Amino acid sequence: MKRVFGAKKDKEPPPSIGDASDRINKRGDTVDEKIKKLDVELNRYKEQIKKTRPGPAQEAVKARAMRVLKQKRMYEGQRDMLYNQTFNLDEVAFASEGIKDAQQTMTALKSANKELKGMMKTVKIQDIDNLQDEMMDLMDVSNEIQETLGRSYSVPDDIDEEELMDELDALEADMGMEIKSDGVPSYLEPDQESDIDGELNLPSAPIGHAAVPAGRTNGQAEDELGLPAVPRATLRG
Repeated sequence: MKRVFGAKKDKEPPPSIGDASDRINKRGDTVDEKIKKLDVELNRYKEQIKKTRPGPAQEAVKARAMRVLKQKRMYEGQRDMLYNQTFNLDEVAFASEGIKDAQQTMTALKSANKELKGMMKTVKIQDIDNLQDEMMDLMDVSNEIQETLGRSYSVPDDIDEEELMDELDALEADMGMEIKSDGVPSYLEPDQESDIDGELNLPSAPIGHAAVPAGRTNGQAEDELGLPAVPRATLRG
């Protein structure tokens, strides 16, 4: 039966907007190439008209130039028409893409809405408020514990803070007076040794060699102060 009647041919899918736009653009490029060739030919005829004298020869060149000019006008009309078709296809393609984007957006919103509804069933505002209250209570208890553990055992509770501030101000005033008087606090000044020799009025140590008394020979030994040296035997006795 297929040999007699033939097999049913599958219908070709309709061309898309992009395919139609590409085909029209190719036709427009072909028309542009033809217009460029006609422009070159017209320029050549213009040069010939300038060079030839008025007469039958010049009229023949003008006739050929007129024919080329008519072809150029025709091709320009076709090009404008193709450009208008391309513009219309671009508008339709833009609208089609916008609708597809809207469909995808709606699908995504529906899916997100369904997920949010499922999650909101497990989350309750009252539970969140209760949790926040419990956290605030726990933080208050924690602060009380920290204050209790940080309490000092050696400081009595009945100390007057104003008295402490007055005492601190007086101490700062005393330190300021010491610094103004000498430029250095008294507790930073070096210790001064008392002049014990001046208080006792002791004579100063002799300098040089003492005078040798009469009748004493110079051969007698002297110590470092110029006095007769004491024999070592007397020290042992």
